[in-house]
Amino acid sequence: MTFVTETGKDIEKAAKLLTEGSLIAIPTEAVYGLAGNALNEAAVAQIFEVKKRPANNPLIVHIHDIDQLNGIVRHTPDLALKLFDAFSPGPLTIILPKSTAVSSLVSAGQNTVAVRIPDNKITLDLLRLVQFPLAAPSANTFMSISPTRPAHVLAQLGGMIPYILDGGSCNRGIESTIVGIEDNRIVVYRSGAVSATELSRLGVEVVPVSNSAGVRAPGMFKKHYAPKTKFILTNSLTETVAMYEGNSIGLLTFGDGVVTGNFEVVRNLSTSGDVNEAAYNLYDALFELDNLSLDFIICPFLPDCGIGVGINDRLQKAATIIIN
Repeated sequence: MTFVTETGKDIEKAAKLLTEGSLIAIPTEAVYGLAGNALNEAAVAQIFEVKKRPANNPLIVHIHDIDQLNGIVRHTPDLALKLFDAFSPGPLTIILPKSTAVSSLVSAGQNTVAVRIPDNKITLDLLRLVQFPLAAPSANTFMSISPTRPAHVLAQLGGMIPYILDGGSCNRGIESTIVGIEDNRIVVYRSGAVSATELSRLGVEVVPVSNSAGVRAPGMFKKHYAPKTKFILTNSLTETVAMYEGNSIGLLTFGDGVVTGNFEVVRNLSTSGDVNEAAYNLYDALFELDNLSLDFIICPFLPDCGIGVGINDRLQKAATIIIN
């Protein structure tokens, strides 16, 4: 079905569409989500169809408060409750044992479900209005750049959904951190806007997921978040720029260092070297550069601290070439 995709701030219209089984795009503090009723199997199937998302890639379910957990999970460990209390609403997703109310489509056949409470007033108001949880992966086509503005959604999903709920720009800029709980430890499945350092303040061990875990959560595919333009990620920016001299290059940079070269365009994620500002600007800058018909986009690794860990994860999964 083809739609004339509208963009607006009408929460009641958004709620009506969702209640009827349609999909819409919703804002969160992380990225825009492609949302449907998480308890409506037909709506969930539409999400996979619109995104061209593999069926083995589970979805994140969004709720407005922890009371809604009762309808979608079998039980909530004490440590999970502490995580919700410390980081929600916010960009933290927690993997929990799912109830039978949640379709196996949502969980990609697993016995767990990924749940979070988004930190966005418009979407929280929407969730309270509809009174059912929303399955909402990023509102883009699979493996493409994640959207942080309504225009990004429209560019990728225009004509495929009826409505984009306009919440402006996402203020965190990269996807949520996804964690599970094993043996009273926090297992990080996807780095994101909540850092491991922040998680460790709960006084428990924080460990990365095993490389042999398979696709247990969204964002675990090796290739993801990628522009169409060949994207080079490097630890040796000056040398890499020299290697590709003579090509049409867009430079995505960070900090106040000067890099010389014949660039078509330069976009600095943060001239002050602030990784939080870099996260906010990341996907918007990638969208811009990807629409300039460049030969290459070149970008350095960012400092591997705080949200910088999550940014580097996204950059590595987006990269065509990595130069260490």
